Amino acid sequence: DRFQRQSGLIPAERLSEITATVIGVGAIGRQVALQLAAIGTPRIQLVDFDTVELTNITTQGYRTQDLGAAKVEATAQSIRELDDSILVETIPDRFRPSLDLGEAVFCCVDSISARAAIWRSVNKKCDFWTDGRMLGETMRLLTATKGSGVDRYAETLFPQSEAQTGSCTSRSTIYAANITAGLMVHQLTRWLRDISMEADMTLNLLSGEMAVN
Repeated sequence: DRFQRQSGLIPAERLSEITATVIGVGAIGRQVALQLAAIGTPRIQLVDFDTVELTNITTQGYRTQDLGAAKVEATAQSIRELDDSILVETIPDRFRPSLDLGEAVFCCVDSISARAAIWRSVNKKCDFWTDGRMLGETMRLLTATKGSGVDRYAETLFPQSEAQTGSCTSRSTIYAANITAGLMVHQLTRWLRDISMEADMTLNLLSGEMAVN
């Protein structure tokens, strides 16, 4: 049983009922998708319109053989190499409001305006939502569920003009992306175990500071 060491930490029965939607499979989203696969998520939906570029190898964990491929297809192939029993749906396009989502949604896009548009479409449809934001070695993680955090999350969607210059992952490293993804997947496992979650968490690796609001 390859899941033996995570038993007790990740409830397999509840996880088996989940479809996870990952919107954006760049620096954070690719790592989220691979971690979801590794813990045994049975159905994973990948949404992204982009293709793999050379800089994505160092910052997003793509491989040289992935160059030029759609990110959703390259990530799906990596998932199948981890576990070919996982059902992977690839959507090589921007998020559309008409999309049928999974119960758990991971928002991994790189602009506030995109987050706000997606949130308006999905906040009443999904059961679990988590949003990972990263700039350099500073990351912010926001989580909401049907029963908690919806209004609080909406307050974090300020106008794009007030955002820091550059996209969310304009400066990034693979290790910061992995940490952010791990925190997002951890929030999912807390939700599956009915453990309270942090609605708003900020981690600054350089200063060694973590703040939970």
